[in-house]
Amino acid sequence: MRRFCALISRTTKRSSDEINFLRKSVALGSASSAQTTSSETTKRSFSTNNTPAVDENLVPVFVDGREVHVQKGVTVLQACEHAGVHVPRFCYHPRLSIAGNCRMCLVEVEKSPKPVASCAMPVMPNMNIKTTTDLVKKAREGVMEFLLINHPLDCPICDQGGECELQDQSMIFGSDRSRFTEGKRAVGDKELGPLVKTVMTRCIHCTRCVRFATEVAGVQELGVTGRGGQAEIGTYVSKLLSSELSGNVIDLCPVGALTSKPFAFTARSWELKPTETIDVLDGLGSSIRVDSKGTEVMRITPRLHEGVNEEWISDKARFSYDGLKRQRLDAPYAKNPKTNKLEKVTWETALEIVGEQLSKADPRNLRAVAGKLADCESIVALKDVMTSLGCVNFEVEGVNADAVNVDSRSNYIMNSNIVGVEDADVVLMVGADVRLEAPVLNARLRRANVAGGVKMATLGHHGDLTYPVENLGTEASIINDLLSGKHAFSETLKNAKNPCVIVGSAVLNRPDCAQLLKSLHQLSDQFGVVTNDWNGFNVLQASGGTTGALDLGFVSSKNKHISENDGLKVVYNLGSETISSYDSEPGKKFVIYQGHHGDVGAAGADVVLPGAAYTEKDATYVNTEGRAQRALACVAPPGLARADWKILRAVSEFAMVPLKYNTIEQCRERLAEVSPTFNAIDEVEPSLWLNGASYAHLAGGTPNVAAKGGAGKKNQRCDCFRLRTVNDERRELLHDRRDYASERDHGEMFQG
Repeated sequence: MRRFCALISRTTKRSSDEINFLRKSVALGSASSAQTTSSETTKRSFSTNNTPAVDENLVPVFVDGREVHVQKGVTVLQACEHAGVHVPRFCYHPRLSIAGNCRMCLVEVEKSPKPVASCAMPVMPNMNIKTTTDLVKKAREGVMEFLLINHPLDCPICDQGGECELQDQSMIFGSDRSRFTEGKRAVGDKELGPLVKTVMTRCIHCTRCVRFATEVAGVQELGVTGRGGQAEIGTYVSKLLSSELSGNVIDLCPVGALTSKPFAFTARSWELKPTETIDVLDGLGSSIRVDSKGTEVMRITPRLHEGVNEEWISDKARFSYDGLKRQRLDAPYAKNPKTNKLEKVTWETALEIVGEQLSKADPRNLRAVAGKLADCESIVALKDVMTSLGCVNFEVEGVNADAVNVDSRSNYIMNSNIVGVEDADVVLMVGADVRLEAPVLNARLRRANVAGGVKMATLGHHGDLTYPVENLGTEASIINDLLSGKHAFSETLKNAKNPCVIVGSAVLNRPDCAQLLKSLHQLSDQFGVVTNDWNGFNVLQASGGTTGALDLGFVSSKNKHISENDGLKVVYNLGSETISSYDSEPGKKFVIYQGHHGDVGAAGADVVLPGAAYTEKDATYVNTEGRAQRALACVAPPGLARADWKILRAVSEFAMVPLKYNTIEQCRERLAEVSPTFNAIDEVEPSLWLNGASYAHLAGGTPNVAAKGGAGKKNQRCDCFRLRTVNDERRELLHDRRDYASERDHGEMFQG
């Protein structure tokens, strides 16, 4: 007790640091009397007319004797970070509410009788903050000693070893001995499901997981029960985590209380090779880090990307690597005509069969299908090969390309960008279950609704979105009621400043897709969804390969034709597992499947060519907002599998239509020729808004050409365009965007 009182009493005395600070204050001010007290000198040093003018929203503070200017309302911890001084913490997280549980962030503030929790203390003008004094060091050492009282010595068997914040901070700020001789507390483990493993004895009650589940994921399934030494983190009643973002609590946990159950006891962090790449299993293209060991992917964790996924990823992106190890295609297969079963063959044999079938088939009876996970290099290579053979029948899995006009990107991307949805004040979701299709985007919408008061409405079937929504119904005719003003929600859209419409990927696969999109375009024009400085018309794609395929014009020509006598002859399936589109065509078909898993597509094929998964090749993908992104190879493909674009390069030789590019760099130059999207990686290219002209032919009337533009916010590099007439629209599309899809319809593509 005497030692503690002595430490507190030091705060009332002038230290050498304070004396130096006061001398600096005198030097900064105008001429002052030498007999002026230290407090008056400090006050005058900031009120003198010689001091340069600063922003009214900034306040001056001193961190370890260094003056910095920070925004009003920020915490002491944030001011220290701004000054480049790291303050240890366990409970604080910039994307969660402030809890102040751990007390590890204690700092000394001048004139404060005791250390303060920097994460919860707002800054005041001229505040003098000290982070390296003996008082601060002693306080942090005491806090660390308390945290380690009941923490088990599990480091040799803990999966968090090597990445544990408690390990790191105890080494830096902890003591070399403990005064605690009692028995340690033990807590029973909780069953949270097949993804999150719990060892609750290691928990330090930072409540990061509780705040994430409640505030970000929107499921109030975790909480604290009990008081004092009996406090525990749990689910109140025995139940499993139901959130699609539950795996993020693994990254948030600063100790080994919550770890990955599939990754448990498989590898140490220092044994893994990290590779920064992207996820393609949903339309967002979240930034991820793939950790591999040898030729096997061991785990997937998120990377920070403010414009896409912030620092969260969905459970599908995090744990789907398990499927990369099973049912893989590792060798070419060809169907034996005698047994009618697939048998392993050499690459040369498989390519000879494929080349023969492609070269001898009638071009009218060729079809190419691009799967949801196909990369842009393989799509453009397949399109070049098939077009050289005279094929005009192209299809993107899950998209009714006959109804989606790819001449303008605004028809099939998120025009407001992923970040821009938070700028809306009214959001109408049509045929979209955002929580299942894009959980990270759903977390943004929840934040906009809860924190920003954005009004949400849905049209179609969906589950619990974790925030209050107004369900307008499930009938498509409701769109006409909105247009006519009969529906009550019409007034809400009319009064909105930045209304936003999110169209789900299921709408693009409906038979009446074209009519629905036409009505939604009319709704966008009527209610100001698209204006000169705002474009709130968004299409949410369900996978990472769809937008890139549409950007490359992988759709059928307007003059497509299939012979009615014998139907399709040859189908080249690039990773699509939806075979109903060509399986229903009349006549016997020869199906070539190129992919990485032996699933439905491979089972119905005559020749199987093993490709590489998204973690096994350098590739380019385009996310749902039109952002071109690069994926890097993390491990080698299994067995004889090869990168998809290389397989298609070899196929072109055997089909007697050799491609003109031999390296991936040359292939990417070809991508940039077809679409300027691929010139700028990780940036959103501008898109044109045709104001309903794309679907005017459905009504048989003259399209409305009144100019309304806007492809997003200016800080997202999206410019606004004003179109004049239909002819000008077509001319600008062909000239500025190099719309090769339209050139293809006129027979001008891939010549020379």
